Amino acid sequence: MNKTTARPLMFLAMLIFGTIGLLVRSIPLPSSVIALTRGSVGCVFLLLLMLLQKHRPDAAAIRKNLKWLLPAGVFLGFNWILLFESYRYTSVAVGTLCYYMAPILVVLSSPVLLHERLTARKVICVLLALVGMVGVSGVVQSGLPSASETTGILLGLAAAVLYACIVLLNKQLADISAYDRTVVQLGICAVVMLVYCAATVPLASLEFTPTTIGLLLVAGVLHTGVTYYLYFGSMAYLSGQTAAILSYVDPVVAVLVSVLVLAEPMHPVELLGAVLVLGAALASELEKPA
Repeated sequence: MNKTTARPLMFLAMLIFGTIGLLVRSIPLPSSVIALTRGSVGCVFLLLLMLLQKHRPDAAAIRKNLKWLLPAGVFLGFNWILLFESYRYTSVAVGTLCYYMAPILVVLSSPVLLHERLTARKVICVLLALVGMVGVSGVVQSGLPSASETTGILLGLAAAVLYACIVLLNKQLADISAYDRTVVQLGICAVVMLVYCAATVPLASLEFTPTTIGLLLVAGVLHTGVTYYLYFGSMAYLSGQTAAILSYVDPVVAVLVSVLVLAEPMHPVELLGAVLVLGAALASELEKPA
């Protein structure tokens, strides 16, 4: 990987991430089982890649940052569960857009947790995102959403809260490589999800057909191991603003998949809300020009 290939590979990673909703909809298993597969297979895949590249995990750096890595790994698994459950109650587009409120939540919490100044620009971004969420919820065009739609929206927002927590925890990490922090968090996620599945999912209720196993492997290898490798490998050659812009390929693809592939309806007001949410979230991540 180099400067020439970094942008297209980051774009490819975000393109794949954007199709996770379609994949989850195709796997007839509990969300916790899918999260367990992503964590375990993704962790093993990345660990093998690191070993093949003769990059051994830095045990000292991991121990030093374990107090932040441990909760982040726990939150990661439940973050996935909430997002995947959101897709079962509402459209992939709405669930994903609720999830992308996470950057706005980080902005709101940053003055207290990160001691960062809340500028007028960021306040405007927060307000625009909130207005966008009203549009995405469907309240404007059809009144209060149905119980199922409301559940999906709340699950998506809950996933956004956990994602924001993961971002804030990762901002506390120091002197640890991107691959080390990712492998450890995926490993912790896998262990927690294994315990959670053992306690909540009856083994007899699970049916693993060849198709289901194949889709689970795609979720673990392609949508986790490969994409995380491409994402973090590209980050080393891209500016923060370029990476932030490319990261929004994910929700755009998710919306397109929802409308064009899954044929889930999207009202023009919801589309406008989507633009406001994504635009505000992206603007909040970009540095103000000098």
